[in-house]
Amino acid sequence: MQRVVITGMGAVTPLGLDAISTWSAMREGRVAIGPITSMPRDGLRFGIAAEVQGFDPLAHFEEKKLILFDRVSQLALVAAREAIAQSGLDFAAEGLGENTAVVIGTGVGGEQTHDEASRRLYGENNPRTHPLTIVRLMANAPASQICIEHKLTGPSFATSSACASANHALAQAFHMVRSGVADAAVAGGSEACITLGVIRAWEAMRVMADDTCRPFSKQRRGMVLGEGAAVFVLETLERAQRRGATILAEFAGAGMSADAGDIVFPSEAGAAKAITRALADGGIGVDEVGYINAHGTGTPANDPTESKAIRRVFGAHADALAVSSTKSMHGHALGAAGAIELVATIGALRDGVLPPTMNFIDPDPGCDLDYVANAARERPVRAAISNSFAFGGLNAVLALRRAP
Repeated sequence: MQRVVITGMGAVTPLGLDAISTWSAMREGRVAIGPITSMPRDGLRFGIAAEVQGFDPLAHFEEKKLILFDRVSQLALVAAREAIAQSGLDFAAEGLGENTAVVIGTGVGGEQTHDEASRRLYGENNPRTHPLTIVRLMANAPASQICIEHKLTGPSFATSSACASANHALAQAFHMVRSGVADAAVAGGSEACITLGVIRAWEAMRVMADDTCRPFSKQRRGMVLGEGAAVFVLETLERAQRRGATILAEFAGAGMSADAGDIVFPSEAGAAKAITRALADGGIGVDEVGYINAHGTGTPANDPTESKAIRRVFGAHADALAVSSTKSMHGHALGAAGAIELVATIGALRDGVLPPTMNFIDPDPGCDLDYVANAARERPVRAAISNSFAFGGLNAVLALRRAP
């Protein structure tokens, strides 16, 4: 088993069109939640989301190639380019492409393509469907398009486990690199879910906020959807040191579990099990962890359940932990959420700055941890974890250490 490190990071999010801008906005506590601008809000109950603003596909892709890409693939491809460029890996020159894995998580895949095809078929009664509909909307399209663009022919697949998709993708990539199944990996998550069909479906569940996202706050009213992508390059510590790469963080461990209970109500025991497994996998003691990037959706059920799970695992050390939910700034990007939140976790380890939980008003008696309310905090941390707990009771937690 080899030590695994992260040497590249790329992002396209509501907070910025690259990883640097995204992390800077997190540090500043900038909130990207607002009225939806990409489609009419008529008929929507609330009509708010966290959208990626100012993203011009023609600035990144030839017009003749855009026909192949749903927005979910566009975001993933741009994030992957940034991550690979930062890593400095030359897959062709090093003969690395043959054994580099690509694993990208997504909750709904090419939903804009699906939404448009359904509108034409059912709304306009138009029986003609675009011949590239399937290759645009399939969940593995982002992973496949990254492989094609960078000539990566190692293990490649998509993960789709709702809100835990990105963390599951990163965990699988980590395990492949650590075990030697792959020499390197490009992994993360992408989601482009701001469509009429998705928004209406989530509104029907009565879990959406009508004002903003206020995780762990007594005044929280629910979650707010977001979109975006974040992608990372993973390789062994030995390889990274040999070639003099800049190491962003050590990827120490990953833990996964299934609640096997309610399809939507979270389980304290299931979440705690995933956290415990991540720490054990990474050889990290509970007293080493200084920061937790929480799942923190802002719903009445999730936040107290996650808080109790943290207390169950960390015991008395829970009172010394800093916990925050960056969803309060970039919304809940479903299958990309864990990847965007890994940007925050890496930033906390590298810079010693803990991103805040924004929009916080009053504490909730059921959420009794330190949530870094409303302003970033300078505090060096040696180790951190990032939680993702999905509908369906599927949990994935990542454990990281500061770069060696």
